[in-house]
Amino acid sequence: MRARARLVAEVDAAGRTRLASLRGEPPLVLRRTGPRSAADTDEAEVHLVGAAAGPLGGDDLRLEVEVGAGARLCLRTVAASLALPGAGGGRSVLEMVVRVAAGGVLRWLPEPLIAATGCDHVSRSVVELADGASLVWREELVCGRAGEAPGDARIDTVVRYAGRTLLRTDLAVGPRAAGWAGPAVLAGAKATGSVLVVRPQWADDGLPAAAPLGAGAALLPLAGGPAVLVTATGPTAHQVRAHLDSAAAGRGSDSVAAR
Repeated sequence: MRARARLVAEVDAAGRTRLASLRGEPPLVLRRTGPRSAADTDEAEVHLVGAAAGPLGGDDLRLEVEVGAGARLCLRTVAASLALPGAGGGRSVLEMVVRVAAGGVLRWLPEPLIAATGCDHVSRSVVELADGASLVWREELVCGRAGEAPGDARIDTVVRYAGRTLLRTDLAVGPRAAGWAGPAVLAGAKATGSVLVVRPQWADDGLPAAAPLGAGAALLPLAGGPAVLVTATGPTAHQVRAHLDSAAAGRGSDSVAAR
């Protein structure tokens, strides 16, 4: 299956965020679901709805997101993504291309990706942030369903701030990823995740200091811009999410914890 989706958020004359473009194809279906209350009218909330099973082997999916100057967008998914093998084999690919203008704010808060046995899936994300843009970017991966070994899954993410590479990560798990369960990677953990928080204010106020956050979790300031990365591994997705939300929210990340 081949599908394309595009989301553009802009600020209207009254200073409210409006969705200038909201279109997609199954399984990438976009639905506006917010703001939640009068206090949140400056932020648009959109959910990505999986209109079909998957991603399945052979799927070619692409999501483009643009956040204009001063616009605020929260993008979520309604459920976890379950990467499955396709009947004809082949790799499934989800590509995200994101741009956030100066003064724009994007919160990407999806549910986890679950790498089911036999899958071969790649998620690639390229995020371009203008100087003065803000970002909360969460990624979570669960290695197989309950009681099963994972298939092959790879998450490849590049984030640039003001033209400079801020973060480049590449995590692979599964039978073809050498050493992924060893002490240098997941150390036998079933789930892993991270939250990248970019706040322009930190350029003047200074970055939070690096800190351990309990077993398997840490906060790290990044040298390439006003940003911190919170990472966590654990036996369950629930425990990983708890680490990510509590740590990032405690660092003033614009309410990373579920609202």
